Amino acid sequence: MTKYIFVTGGVTSSLGKGIISASLAKLLQARGYRVTIQKFDPYINIDPGTLNPYEHGECYVTEDGAETDLDLGHYERFLNTPTSKANNITTGRIYQNVINREREGAFLGKTVQVVPHITDEIKRNMRILGETGDYDIVITEIGGTVGDIESLPFVEAVRQFKWEAGSGNALVIHLTLIPFLAAAGELKTKPTQHSVKMLLEYGIQPDILVCRTEHHINMDIRKKIALFCNVNINAVIESMDASTIYDVPLLMLKEQLDKTVLTKLKLSHKNEPNLDNWKAFLGRLKNPTSEVNIGLVGKYVELPDAYKSIIEAFVHAGASNECKVKVQYIPSEQLTVENAVDKLKGLHGVLVAPGFGERGFEGKIEAIRYVRQNNIPFFGICLGMQCAVVEFGRNVLGLANASSTEMNPNTPFPVIAMMEDQKNIVNMGGTMRLGSYPCDLKKNSKAAAIYGKNHITERHRHRYEFNNEYLKQYETAGLLPSGINPENGLVEVVELKNHPFFVGAQFHPELKSTVANPHPLFINFVAASLAYARKK
Repeated sequence: MTKYIFVTGGVTSSLGKGIISASLAKLLQARGYRVTIQKFDPYINIDPGTLNPYEHGECYVTEDGAETDLDLGHYERFLNTPTSKANNITTGRIYQNVINREREGAFLGKTVQVVPHITDEIKRNMRILGETGDYDIVITEIGGTVGDIESLPFVEAVRQFKWEAGSGNALVIHLTLIPFLAAAGELKTKPTQHSVKMLLEYGIQPDILVCRTEHHINMDIRKKIALFCNVNINAVIESMDASTIYDVPLLMLKEQLDKTVLTKLKLSHKNEPNLDNWKAFLGRLKNPTSEVNIGLVGKYVELPDAYKSIIEAFVHAGASNECKVKVQYIPSEQLTVENAVDKLKGLHGVLVAPGFGERGFEGKIEAIRYVRQNNIPFFGICLGMQCAVVEFGRNVLGLANASSTEMNPNTPFPVIAMMEDQKNIVNMGGTMRLGSYPCDLKKNSKAAAIYGKNHITERHRHRYEFNNEYLKQYETAGLLPSGINPENGLVEVVELKNHPFFVGAQFHPELKSTVANPHPLFINFVAASLAYARKK
């Protein structure tokens, strides 16, 4: 029978429920259990696909094409197992499902209410992954903070679920904050007490408290929290601020969070967790032998979470190269012909990031012109690849005012254009080319050498494509289409001949980079940047 763990948050948001969930899942996985994590978000959007990255960070795309919360990226990077549409549920999706069923007459004339109909739908979604038979343990992270109006139905569903599952089959971990008051020189437990009291008002007694803190919690504080929050003393877990999120599984191991969970779920401890590879990764991460400066050119750089998967892919690739990757954020709309040299000076590589819309487009093109002409390693992802195609069209092929029809619908040379099946779409949500698609890499291409194979699958999220009417012109001039979708002939990868590293990918390789399997494109891009740095 599948066991269920619910992770709630209190006192404040951004305490790291996703990292705690992923770290616990990693420890349980390392003991031999089959684990998955799902995220329930209380906002009313059906999914984060239409959200501005400044609202909620990046939109993470799964293999099956679901647009999901960035926490799913953490789950995949830690566990090295793919997630799916079932791993991220929002209030919007829950209500949409219930309202659709109401329209079909499924409730037989009953008044449809938050309790029981919405809570029942939440519980049904909580069970979906557990009922596949693929997992021993399902961890469910409840987004938001306990006390928020919007998350109340989720908290009530957890209460009911725990009661229905019975003792030893479900437990609640509450992540809370122990603030340090500098003026008093003390850690304060009162916010945690109040947060637990609020959970109790909703009928939930947390089984384990994970306490985020900047200072160590001594035994007296642990006893106080245990007494006033009604938990065992060994269920008060300290979660200190860490230098890297990848330290957290080891910190949780030291606090015996996994053992406490297994005991409460009446599961055997099996073997001690095998974390040798994880520790080896951390060893390389913390002891680099060199460093490179890589510029990330994008329109959302004021919020690094907008590029979370790219930043983490650099962490993985840096560790593989025993090299510290220092990412410099460059706002694309600030780049001009006049200042590009100045803004990109001192960089050993430039990544032009994905994005939507016209803002910052010309700045990205200027950055690409500079790195192409100066043999600086370049990596373009999605819109970054499309910008490389536009720049090459304008400055090498002489196609004046070449552009993407996304930016200029009336361009005389639409080298990037909307796919035919996208032209009549009205709804913005969930209508792009989404999820995993195959790609054939040309023999003897740089891309094939990087991957070490000719057939790959990668994840997509876009509406616009390379316009194949210009394919021959580009190939003749030296920008080679080295990756092609075998089903529809669309260009997925372009690379420049006679350049140390100039690769554009229409897909999002960062989404598949994990601690166990850093992405080869990122590994090779960092290696090329390192080689460029050593030459200088």
